[in-house]
Amino acid sequence: MKKVLYFILGFLSKAVLAKYRPKVIAITGSVGKTSAKEAIFAVLQEKYKVRRNIKNYNNEIGLPLTILGKNSAQSNYWKWLKIFFSSFFSLLVFKNKKYPEILILEMGADHPGDISYLTSIAKPDVAVLTKIGASHIEFFGSLEKIAEEKSQILARLTEKDLAILNEDDQFIRTFRNKTKAKVFSFGQAEQSDIKLSQVKIVKNGFNFATTFQVTYQGQTEEFVLSKVLGTQHASAAAVAIAIALDFGFSLAEIKKGLAKYIPAKGRTNLIKGIKNSWVIDDTYNSSPQSSKVAIEILASMESSGRKIAVLGDMLELGKETEKAHQDLGQQVFAAGIDYLFLIGERSRDIKRGALLAGMDEDHIFHFPFTIEAGYFLQDRIKEDDLILIKGSRGMKMEQVVYEVMAKPWEAEELLVGPVK
Repeated sequence: MKKVLYFILGFLSKAVLAKYRPKVIAITGSVGKTSAKEAIFAVLQEKYKVRRNIKNYNNEIGLPLTILGKNSAQSNYWKWLKIFFSSFFSLLVFKNKKYPEILILEMGADHPGDISYLTSIAKPDVAVLTKIGASHIEFFGSLEKIAEEKSQILARLTEKDLAILNEDDQFIRTFRNKTKAKVFSFGQAEQSDIKLSQVKIVKNGFNFATTFQVTYQGQTEEFVLSKVLGTQHASAAAVAIAIALDFGFSLAEIKKGLAKYIPAKGRTNLIKGIKNSWVIDDTYNSSPQSSKVAIEILASMESSGRKIAVLGDMLELGKETEKAHQDLGQQVFAAGIDYLFLIGERSRDIKRGALLAGMDEDHIFHFPFTIEAGYFLQDRIKEDDLILIKGSRGMKMEQVVYEVMAKPWEAEELLVGPVK
């Protein structure tokens, strides 16, 4: 049944793309895909009709639905039939004048062959590679195989197309040889075409912001992302800058667009917590790489209160599971985090790593379930505490955020998943 669904959705998507011929910007990587997508969208919508994936619509079903402009019917047979018939009807009968000029398509890869399949449906005009990491490594076996899979996004590019590559990534910077397309690189490496520097999280009145400099063709400009935390968002902005420059935007127009950049739910979003604390909501997912970045963000933020990390299991790491969790525990201690709250069976190895590194056991708490951790944390938060909450999607760490956010009635608007 799934194969039939894939075939129909793929056929309809190709037909829609052939009819409307939008520019396709395709994005892949182990981390940073969604942030890059949102930054590109924020800038390009200033001049163009643009559509990007919503939610996690980045696989064999979600990507075609984005192209068709439809929502998933889940397991409802009749709703799928309605999607198919309405899509066929619109293809045959009329032309939608509001169809986007640009599609920004995040492409995920859980298994080998996924990227090749997705690019066979939507051939990219612009391909973006963000960063290679251990996400889904149990299905690939090694970082090298993950990198090889992600590099397939470049395979269909021609000389007229554009590749945006992360110069700071040891795998991605070698991919120049895999494409005929024009290449823009971004990163903090000196040789980057879009060079990032001076990336800082700063106190911005009663809030926080990320500031950074971008150097391009000898010119250096300062950028500010309000209510945004961390280098990963500066990198997302650099991707957007590279694409916008190729599309003919001025720096003033790019700055105007980036001023509207809002990270997607659960991606290091800053939320006001109870007792005048701050919560860093990074609950969308977790990997060794993204967890390290999140801990660095927490450590670098200015605060008169304590710094607390609430970490859930990192899933789909295969044979790397134990080592990855222990390494994370050591990173928590090295970063000077004051308290560590852990949720799930695998997170016991985070505790082992933190203890081996020298963390006081009285500052580490372990819970089997998110709801218990949330209740316990509520009673122990103090004014000006900074609280990072992060874990894999399957851990539903947003339930902890709900218990400690100052305005729980905003949960549906702010959190990545349901909490009740």
